[in-house]
Amino acid sequence: MCGCSDHISEQKPMEEKKFRLADFFNAHWDAYVENTQEPISLGQFKAVNAIRVCRTAALGVDYYTCQNCGDTVEIYHNCKNRFCPTCSWGDTIKWAKKIEGQMMGLPHRHVVMTIPHALAPLVKSNGKHILNILLRTAADTFKDWAAHKYNIDIGIISVLHTFGETKDYHLHAHMIVSWGGIEIKSGELKPIKGEYVNYKHLQKKFQIKFEDQLVALYDKQALKHKFKNHIAFKSFLKGINNKNWIIHLEPPMACPAAVIRYIGRYSKRACISEYKITEIEGEYISFRHKDYKTIDQNNKPVEKILRLHFTAFFPRLLQHVPLKYFRLVRYYGVYSTKSQVPEQYLNKEQLEDDQPQREWENPFECTFCGQKRVYQFTVLDKRPRISRIEPFNSKIHESYIYKRAS
Repeated sequence: MCGCSDHISEQKPMEEKKFRLADFFNAHWDAYVENTQEPISLGQFKAVNAIRVCRTAALGVDYYTCQNCGDTVEIYHNCKNRFCPTCSWGDTIKWAKKIEGQMMGLPHRHVVMTIPHALAPLVKSNGKHILNILLRTAADTFKDWAAHKYNIDIGIISVLHTFGETKDYHLHAHMIVSWGGIEIKSGELKPIKGEYVNYKHLQKKFQIKFEDQLVALYDKQALKHKFKNHIAFKSFLKGINNKNWIIHLEPPMACPAAVIRYIGRYSKRACISEYKITEIEGEYISFRHKDYKTIDQNNKPVEKILRLHFTAFFPRLLQHVPLKYFRLVRYYGVYSTKSQVPEQYLNKEQLEDDQPQREWENPFECTFCGQKRVYQFTVLDKRPRISRIEPFNSKIHESYIYKRAS
């Protein structure tokens, strides 16, 4: 079972956000970078800076005025960084609504495919190369199985996650898999009856496909590693063969919109939600997480609180900053950009949004007279010169470290 946020669907009253991640960064980031031994990449540095200035005057403030009564509001710009917990929430909502109507009118399953933790050092050293292998082989495992067993082309939407509930490094791919597809010869829409799969077969296929492509990367001398020779590499592969290559399948959901809403809630979101932060006290931050190893009387994971010092929290969080230009969401099979689902096969059923919504006031509409506010001007505060970036032993770390400006 995956350890991601909101993995178990349950409706709760909308809670109030009490703490901002930016406040914790503002209080302790400079002290952290002054003393840390961990290299900080340029992407991580930019992500932190973006969160710190998001919706502040540093990015600009737009002023809108009602032409009828003269009421004026200030609208702050957002950073649009993929790692920002505030900006990523809006992207998730837009994506979920857009993709609902592009899916086939078939049941879909939520599938999670996880590789052994022993591969984590290789993944961190090779970045996008191994992440690409994970997403591609996870999708190919189900594509090949459906084509061979049912003679159909299925649709898959994949989302990469590198984090678990406690924000440790836990690499896995979430997939929305159509439980049926387009018949290869006739072109007809064909559902898969039942939900049984040969789990061991799929698990082994996933492992073989992944390792074959990892070996190919090694043979091309494109894999960054510390193995002494080919024998040491093969010995490593033999060791991870005995590890868990986990595939978790949930029951098919009849309405495609339902499964999109289910896993779409966290598909594009940052790895931590500010609504899960329970306390910021001095140099410590606490947040809620589900413990999947501890089950309550309702057979649900127990929710616990993890308290971390900023020197432990920052590196744990920053290891999940997305790589530049790396696509976290991908489409395979008939959902890929190279394919097109016939319009008559598209999902027509729209799911009513019965989830509680956060209260939102339209800033472009006057709250007093209901008239449309008109843009007036923008004020951009000069950003203080608090830092600079210097190369730090780049041949070894291939990264940058943040230094305080003198």
